[in-house]
Formats: sequence, C-alpha cells, structure tokens
Amino acid sequence: MSVEAGAVTQNRQWLLASRPETAISEANFVQATAELAEPKHGQVAVRVTHIAYEPAMRGWVREVPGQGSNVKLNGVMRSQGAGEVIASRHPDFQPGDRVTGFFGWQQYAVVDVAGELLPVKKLPTGVTEEMALSVLGITGLTAYFGMLDVGRPRAGDTVVVSGAAGATGSIAGQIARISGCRVIGIAGGADKCRWLTGDAGFDAAVDYKTDDVSAQLKRLCPTGINVFYDNVGGAILEAALDNIALGSRIVICGGISGYNVADGEWPGPRNYMRIVNNPSTMSGFLLGQFSARFGEAWTRLADWTRDGRIRFAADVQEGFDNVPATLMRLFNGQNLGKQLCRIG
Repeated sequence: MSVEAGAVTQNRQWLLASRPETAISEANFVQATAELAEPKHGQVAVRVTHIAYEPAMRGWVREVPGQGSNVKLNGVMRSQGAGEVIASRHPDFQPGDRVTGFFGWQQYAVVDVAGELLPVKKLPTGVTEEMALSVLGITGLTAYFGMLDVGRPRAGDTVVVSGAAGATGSIAGQIARISGCRVIGIAGGADKCRWLTGDAGFDAAVDYKTDDVSAQLKRLCPTGINVFYDNVGGAILEAALDNIALGSRIVICGGISGYNVADGEWPGPRNYMRIVNNPSTMSGFLLGQFSARFGEAWTRLADWTRDGRIRFAADVQEGFDNVPATLMRLFNGQNLGKQLCRIG
C-alpha cells in the first residue's frame, strides 16, 4: 500500500473551526476532507490508528500573540498518535512499520521524521500503541522529568499528586514510589481511588468529590508534604499549600481546573504566602527543555514498565467521528489513565 501507487488519495481531518472563549467544546471543530500529499525527502506517510489526548490541548487552541506553536484556525488539530507507515522517503522507515509521532486529528499524516516536538519513532517489538502513547508518550516523559528533575524526590519523602488517576499523575506517583517515597494521590471518584491504591501501588488516595481535601491531607501527611506534583490548580493547590513541609517542592505541571476559564481570569492560589512562611519552592516546566534527555527517559520508563514497577491505564474510545467528543472526557473527569481514540 503506498501513496505513490494511488491507493490513498482522500484524507478525513478534524480542523479547529473557532477558538473557545471559555469551555472547549465539540462545536470548536469541524470535519473536512483533503487530498493526501506525497511524502517528500525525509518524510513518511502514516495511516493513523490511534489519537492521544492531553489537557494541554486546551492551551494549544488559545490565541496567544507571538506563540507560534498554537493550532491555526482551519488547521488540523495537533495531537500525538500512532499508526502504520504506508509510504516513506526516509531510509530508516519502510511501509508496514508501526510508529508514533505528532500526526494530528486525521486519518493519514505526511510528516517530517525529525518531528515537531517528538521525532517519529518505531514501536519496538512487544510495545503496544497504548503503551507507546501513555507511559512512553508525552505524559510519561512529562511525569518523568517533572517528578525527578523538578520535584527531586528523596527516599522517605511524602509525595502528593493531584489528578493522580490521569495519565501523567499516575506515572509521576509511581516514579516517586520507585524513588522510595510515600505517595498519596488525589482523584475524583471511588473507582479511581481504588485503582490508585491497588494497581498503581499508591499508599493512600483522597477523593476530592467526597472528602475535605485539606483535612485529609493533614491527616495523611502529619509531618507535611515534601513534594506536591500538581495537575489541577485552584482549590486543590490551595489545600496542598496548607499542608506543605519546610523545604517542600511544588511542581506545577498543569492546572486543568482553570483551563476552561476566560483568558485573564485564571485564579491564583490565595494562600501562596505559605511558600514564604514555610520556605519552599514552586516551579513550572516545559517538556521541551528536556528534549536532549528523552532517550534516557524512554529507556528507564520502558524498563520499569516491563518489570512491573509501573502500571498504566488507557481509556480507549472508538471511531473517527468520535474524535472531538473524546477530548471532552478529559475536562469532565471521565477518563482513567491515558485518553485515546482508536480510529483505524
């Protein structure tokens, strides 16, 4: 099967039709059909089978002056994905290779092997698409560098992770456990909390839907929180700040509680002076700043997954027509683990 042979000519795509002012919705996207281009030197054509979702997608569709990485209006929505090479103009790739890369919301992608943020990579034998897009994908890399380089966990630390049943939080917490820490996750719902303390091996879990989060953290962390890995922001961040230990490290990985507010209305933590009164650090980071060390992370994450020290979950929806609806699952808390959509 090859593009050159004319076996594939039409490509269904989902385009960004409008920028959301507050909550992102399916109405912000429109389906279209385009001619599939021939790959040029250094490129491959890929039949996309899986699309991966990140909370950061809400930021990717914002209009931020001077930020060239935003998705353009009427452009294909950006996403990492997995698929099969159908034509190649690169010597390292052949038709039939299973690969991951930034392929977007479309049935077929013609991309530079060098990649946008991540290069196009072959899936090793024994690695499924779900594994490649979760623990070995953007979220796994984010968890790895955010926890180890920014959080700097030490054996014996108490580590708390918000959004802990999500793809990034669940891996970050398990990395802290591997580092010899006591790990507590904050998640929404009894099923997610049971998965954290069962499959993922967390020491305890707090259900933000039913528990007083600050009171539970005070009970579970009597000497304070040494590392707080935050994916949520808002009231959850404030609850953690109320319970930090001297010299704690607060890692700001995300803030999904505020992603759907209007631009300029993002709430800051009211109790941020806790960082001063109980001297601690709060740091954000971007995954791209660690790009030179992605190989190190892939090797260690794969080893930990093979030997059972890291467990991952994937929430797999089905169908190309369901692509935008699947994104909404991230923002209403329906997903457990990595959110994917299988389209081929």
